[in-house]
Amino acid sequence: MAQSTAKSSGTRKPAKAKKEQAVDHKSEAKAKFSRALEEAKAGAAELGAEAKHRAGAYREKAVAKSGDWVDDAKAYGEQAKAKAGELAVHGKTRASDALAGLGKLVADNAEAIDDKVGPRYGDYARTASRKMQETAARIEAKDFEEIGEDAREFVRKSPGLAVGLAAVAGFVLARLFTGSRK
Repeated sequence: MAQSTAKSSGTRKPAKAKKEQAVDHKSEAKAKFSRALEEAKAGAAELGAEAKHRAGAYREKAVAKSGDWVDDAKAYGEQAKAKAGELAVHGKTRASDALAGLGKLVADNAEAIDDKVGPRYGDYARTASRKMQETAARIEAKDFEEIGEDAREFVRKSPGLAVGLAAVAGFVLARLFTGSRK
């Protein structure tokens, strides 16, 4: 029996050793897992820091680029404003020249009107010619902003007349352009 006790205690030792070995493996696995988890956390923190750094760099580039675009847009706006001013002055000059030319044409034909229709209608033509030439001179003398302000004031004072004149002008322009196609 002594042998059987020795055998049984001998078999117990290896079982205990296996349990202790299993516990050692378990703690070793936990330690490895903890280290892997810590490494993963550190890697994620590094990736997050790098992402923040890159995002900051991209943000700075975008802000710089948008500032450049704003400056370019302002420059183009100033160029467009200058060009529009030049075109407006040119158009004002052409309109006043055309009105003055029309007034001169009417004045030149006033004598013919006297002969054909009568002196009273010739006087009307001369008065109309003088008014056209005076209006052309006023247009030429005024700055473009003053003309715009005068137009706004006219529309405020008599909006119905302004709408009527715009409709008539639109009709005349439409007839001119449709007539030129035929």
